[in-house]
Amino acid sequence: MDRAKDSAGDRSEAARPRAAGAGSDFLQLSLGDAPPGGITEWLARRLRGAIADGRLPVGSRLPATRVLAAELRVSRGVVTEAYQRLSEDGHVAGHGRNGTVVVAAPVGVAERADGPREEGGGPLFTATPGPEAFDTLRTAPARIDLSPGAPDLAAFPRAAWLRAERAVLADMPATSLRYGDPRGAPELRRAVAHWLARNRGIGCEPADVLITSGVAQGIGLLADALRREGVTAMAFEEPGSLGVRQHLVAGGFATPPVRVDEQGVRVDDLLACGAAAVLLTPAHQFPTGVVLGGERRRALMRWAADGGLIVEDDYDAEHRYGRPPAPALRAMLGEGVCYAGSVSKLLAPAMRIGWLIAPTRYREPLVTAKRFADLGNAALPQLVLARLMESGTLERHLRVLRTRHRRRRDVMINAVRAHLPGAVVHGAAAGLHLMVTFGEDAPWDDRALAEAALALGVKAHPLSWHRQLPGAPGLVLGYASSGTAEIAEGVGLVGKALATLR
Repeated sequence: MDRAKDSAGDRSEAARPRAAGAGSDFLQLSLGDAPPGGITEWLARRLRGAIADGRLPVGSRLPATRVLAAELRVSRGVVTEAYQRLSEDGHVAGHGRNGTVVVAAPVGVAERADGPREEGGGPLFTATPGPEAFDTLRTAPARIDLSPGAPDLAAFPRAAWLRAERAVLADMPATSLRYGDPRGAPELRRAVAHWLARNRGIGCEPADVLITSGVAQGIGLLADALRREGVTAMAFEEPGSLGVRQHLVAGGFATPPVRVDEQGVRVDDLLACGAAAVLLTPAHQFPTGVVLGGERRRALMRWAADGGLIVEDDYDAEHRYGRPPAPALRAMLGEGVCYAGSVSKLLAPAMRIGWLIAPTRYREPLVTAKRFADLGNAALPQLVLARLMESGTLERHLRVLRTRHRRRRDVMINAVRAHLPGAVVHGAAAGLHLMVTFGEDAPWDDRALAEAALALGVKAHPLSWHRQLPGAPGLVLGYASSGTAEIAEGVGLVGKALATLR
């Protein structure tokens, strides 16, 4: 129906007497609120506002046009045209028998029946993102999510997990349902020790392993132990993960930046800053993707021998494509390294299962802190994960992920070349994301690019989020959790967003 017909339809509706009680429980719509002759625009605005403020999240389904028309006591054409306007805006899409589904939302402005209003006090991507930045981005409506940090979640081995869970429940004595060891279930600590020996070259005993609620809790527990020793600063890679840095800052730590180049962290920067501890991602530096070089590893060995502590975040070392494995620092430096890992990049971040292998002097304080934090992780998921690790299921799952991730990485690289002229791709040999830079003379800000991309329905991280010092603008783009078609389309939309800034 074209707009002229729609206007005629609205006039026809306006000529009808308003039926008392004409309205719908859906969004509490009341026809009495609609202006005469403007029913379609009123309905479209109310729907658009509900999408923007979250009452109609992405994935929710609108009522059938005939149902909503009957409840409002208007012609079906009025509702159909309102839905069509939202479809033209890119907010909804028709899915055949599944009806009309919300696929994206306006960003930054939510429309209400009485007009537009600003949400959140401004753009999402600010120069100094607060602690809520990731939560806000995670819940921001978008059709394509290229945020880094997750593997192919659709590949989660549900059938294998259910089989292992049934087997665990069949074998589990009732006493296993009591409060357990705050260090973690013995079965999982043993499985983790075996996994690290096989896959990361780390020799450790089950007694050395502390099971945590992800790497985040492990770093928080260690930060508390260090603070009790009087340590108030932990050197941090530049660029480096905003999320991890926020955890340290929340724990009262300064995070002096130490630059990263093509060989990894600059040890001369580390020596100059005077920090007693440093947090590193040596196997696949986040976000640049570089591997810590041999000479830098030897320099770190000397620094640790003089009393420095290295906190090794081994967040995604298993995901590599065509390059040899990079050994863990813990395997080389032993007691000079506190090693942290998890299954967030192997299975899913929602598992919240990680591990910490700390120098001997910190083990008892960490166990005490873990005990008072939560009395230990939930027992059942630990036992199921242990069975998956020891049976070889997790290795098989990793091989499947590598194949999928490699294909998606290649699609993203080709899309960047096609749609982001002049962009430089970093870190393609491993991991779950790419870093893309544009040159320091770019006349625009990467936060503006991320904001413009989000307005087109694509989520990505501005590189400046992960910097403490000025640097070339760029993006951090995750490819592992999206399909190849979504990746190609998403990068294309980023290209369109970039064109609006040039």
